[in-house]
Amino acid sequence: MNKSESIYKQSVEGRQDLEKADFLNRIIARAIDLIIVIALYEIIPKIGYLAGISYLLMADGLSEGRSIGKRLIGLKVVIRDSADRIAACGFKESILRNLPLAAGYILFGILKAIPLIGWIISFAVIAGIMLFESLVMLGNEDGMRLGDEIAKTQVVEENRGE
Repeated sequence: MNKSESIYKQSVEGRQDLEKADFLNRIIARAIDLIIVIALYEIIPKIGYLAGISYLLMADGLSEGRSIGKRLIGLKVVIRDSADRIAACGFKESILRNLPLAAGYILFGILKAIPLIGWIISFAVIAGIMLFESLVMLGNEDGMRLGDEIAKTQVVEENRGE
């Protein structure tokens, strides 16, 4: 058991203790994180792209399940285990849950060399991935998108009383 798991490990009775994150709050938190990725890409020549991918993949594992965007909005990512306990999201789960979204950014890095067409294709793929993930999230009772299903995570409202 790692440090974040030992700090946040707790029993959950019937899942009532977890309040699924509001859809709009998740969108705002993701937008903040994407602004950070774009800033890294634009401000740091050469390595900004790799820094952006790294942030996209690992952001939710940086601060006990809270990327910068989630921390500002009051959300956190938790791991749900089979014993019906929760723990803060770690780096492994963060990478797994963010792979679908990072795939579009990775494609952008490959296709950006093709003027206009590469950008259009990249934008279409990124928009398609985000739309698909949003629809899955809206259709899921716990607000879990495909990345959450893969990593066994859920985004919840931060418990201010902790």
